[in-house]
Amino acid sequence: MSTHDPKHHAPVEDSDPTVASAPSLRDESDSTGKWTGEFTVGPTKDVDLDSIQVGDQLEDFDLITQLGEGAFARVFLARQRSMQRIVAVKVSEDHGSEPQTLAQLDHDYIVRVFDQAIVPGTGLRLLYMQYLSGGTLQNLLHRVREYEPAKRSGQLLLDSVDASLRSRAEIRPSESQTRALVAALSWPETVAWLGRRLAEALDYADKVGVLHRDIKPANILLSSEGVPKLADFNISFARSIGNTSPVAYFGGSLAYMSPEQLEACHPDHLRSAGDLDTRSDLYSLGVVLWELLTGTRPFTDRSQTSTDGSELVAMLNLRAQGVPNSAIDALPENCPTALRRILLKCLAPDREDRFARGKELAQQLDMVLDERARELVDPPAESWRKRLRKWSIPVVAIAAGVPNGLASLYNIQYNQVLIVNKLPPDAQTRFLVITAIINGIFFPTGIAVLIYISRFMLRVPHGLRQGKTFPPEEIARARSDTLVTADRVAAVALGLWLLAGLLFPLTLELSTGSIDWKAAFHFFASLAVCGSMAVAYPFFMVSFFVVRSLYPELLPYSRDTSGDRQKLASLRRRSVVYLCVAASVPLVGVTGLSFIPVADLPEMVLSVRILSMGGILAFIGAYYLFRQTEEDLSALQRVVA
Repeated sequence: MSTHDPKHHAPVEDSDPTVASAPSLRDESDSTGKWTGEFTVGPTKDVDLDSIQVGDQLEDFDLITQLGEGAFARVFLARQRSMQRIVAVKVSEDHGSEPQTLAQLDHDYIVRVFDQAIVPGTGLRLLYMQYLSGGTLQNLLHRVREYEPAKRSGQLLLDSVDASLRSRAEIRPSESQTRALVAALSWPETVAWLGRRLAEALDYADKVGVLHRDIKPANILLSSEGVPKLADFNISFARSIGNTSPVAYFGGSLAYMSPEQLEACHPDHLRSAGDLDTRSDLYSLGVVLWELLTGTRPFTDRSQTSTDGSELVAMLNLRAQGVPNSAIDALPENCPTALRRILLKCLAPDREDRFARGKELAQQLDMVLDERARELVDPPAESWRKRLRKWSIPVVAIAAGVPNGLASLYNIQYNQVLIVNKLPPDAQTRFLVITAIINGIFFPTGIAVLIYISRFMLRVPHGLRQGKTFPPEEIARARSDTLVTADRVAAVALGLWLLAGLLFPLTLELSTGSIDWKAAFHFFASLAVCGSMAVAYPFFMVSFFVVRSLYPELLPYSRDTSGDRQKLASLRRRSVVYLCVAASVPLVGVTGLSFIPVADLPEMVLSVRILSMGGILAFIGAYYLFRQTEEDLSALQRVVA
């Protein structure tokens, strides 16, 4: 466990968890007067750290100034003589395995520990590490509370960093792309930007078997560009280090603890420190991000003075109810729906309902930084994308049925003039009966086939809206089916049109014996052309709907979307092919005039004009949907990358 002054720039250890001692509760207050109780396993202090002074030389280090101080450690800014570099040196008793834990961690968003040194005959251990001059998130949090929500932005983060730089007489970086990016962010986007990097750090630590267990603003340092780095793993537990146990490393700050970590603190609960996993750290990170976003923590814990654990019970009861509505109502007006959903998932009372890994959380927070992507995945409540999700079947049916119906009407009129009107009256009557029978069978059959092959796409989202849970493989199947829905609509429609192109002349020939091969070929060709029309236009209408509305709905419930990037790219490539088909319709209409007998031209000119002009207008619409879908696919590819 560690405590920091708001001006501290490096991690400080104020307890050594390897020295046996009874757990204790400390009632502390932060600068706002709010309780920040901490649970520690404290050692017996055998070394007088107060005797160490600025200006001393310890081994290879000249101590320049003190950066921070805790009960069991002091941190100095120092010059390492052998390497001629500035480092942060943490001076503590030679106890515990913090160096071994930190030696496993090499990540962009974790404070880099270089090495340790033991001062002979003193019982002192020197842990020297990367020096970060931008302060801590605790410094930033103080500034957040001083500004109204409407006045907070990414510049607030940079102002906090610059204030820390000035206090150390350091120069602010110039021409920094990172700082320029941060300055342009809204405050919710800034919180997501910070959180995404910290989630990556926790994911990395988890992969190497390390749990932090004390995530709080004071333990998150900032570089001169505002990049966060996780520090103070002194109460963490590394599974790969021999002769250690989770209990030996137990501790943390109560206000940021997960419910299961609070239970492990309580003597009457069966849960132990060994039961904790990375979801506990992600919960703590959720508390930190919520506090940064709003200036207050999601749970209004009250200061307690009892030592019987009743304060832990009160905290557990409060967290078991989830984030209160009063805290949700305090979220800033410009908070994206996506960020609200993500933080609430982080703070779910049951850890099974949280993100399983830091990678999942990082991916979701990264999406918040992409305006188009977050609007796709978490559209506003009044958005048509959200309202139409529960009407998936009617929407897809209309998108597929209307173009097919119009093509059918055109085909009937086209063949009526060129072929049917030239048949004997009884043959014309039979043709009308055949037309009614085929259409009466094909249209319901097509709808039934589409519903069946799209059953996962329809059933899973509906169930999720009802609060049901599905295995990951079913959700993955639903996502995959969603991305090929438009192709299935096109394939079923084209197949039925081609089949009709064979059945119409065949049945008419069998019933009348009056269709020659030229008329039959013309009949088939006309249905094939109309079929291509009924394929291209529904594809873009259905793709636009599923990509903008249905597929993004499944992403928050998906844990592994790594394979979706290729599927999205494939849909994008197929869209180009369908666009070429749509562009060919007006050309086919004009070309078709050359195959019409001269005597029939006067009667067909109007129909061909309608086909050509309608095809041009339809292509313009298809191209617009293509461009919109293309941009949506690009945004979704960034989400799943």
